[in-house]
Amino acid sequence: MELSDKQIAAEKAAERVKDGMILGIGSGSTVNYMLQKLAERIEAEGIQIKGIPSSKKTEKLANELGIPLTTFAENSHIDLAIDGADEIDEHLHLSKGGGGSLVREKMVDSHADYFIVIAGADKLVKRLGAFPLPVEVIPFGWEVTEKKLQKLGCHTALRYQEGKPFVSDNGNYIIDCQFESIEEPESLHKEMKALLGVVETGIFINMVNEVIISENGKIKRL
Repeated sequence: MELSDKQIAAEKAAERVKDGMILGIGSGSTVNYMLQKLAERIEAEGIQIKGIPSSKKTEKLANELGIPLTTFAENSHIDLAIDGADEIDEHLHLSKGGGGSLVREKMVDSHADYFIVIAGADKLVKRLGAFPLPVEVIPFGWEVTEKKLQKLGCHTALRYQEGKPFVSDNGNYIIDCQFESIEEPESLHKEMKALLGVVETGIFINMVNEVIISENGKIKRL
């Protein structure tokens, strides 16, 4: 069976995991492919690693695949983090959080010595913004938080799942903010973070060390 671009990128990243590493594990379908390849390496090569997962879904899959896990309480240092993205701009800034795990992903990715993003070429954009930007907010008073976000020039929508507000692993809501384009991602992130009620934004600035992209089956590194 022919592999998809995101699966090719994911498997290439799995090759970068070395014996003895503490690995930050992102979330999403591309990361799931990486975990499957990593589980094969652990079984075939006997490498010993421990992972810190960025979501309950990632934790569940890692446990099912037999990948040893740890926590920040046990290991405050992460050697390598591997994660996906919803959008990657020409400066390697990211938009993330389509799966709802942006806070934990940012915690894990920001504490790694080296951060690799894996994706298909369809995630590359000139500017962020075509994909709605997820913003995690506390449930209390989310309506007034949403109005403050709208004043920054976006259309907003509270995220729902099965007819109820989506609840993150942290017990919060997510408001998806649609901009025409995000010209100054760093400034926008700071403006949003300054709003009372906002926990975190899906803008990842100056964090990425390397992007592994697959386009038509060919690997490209940024």
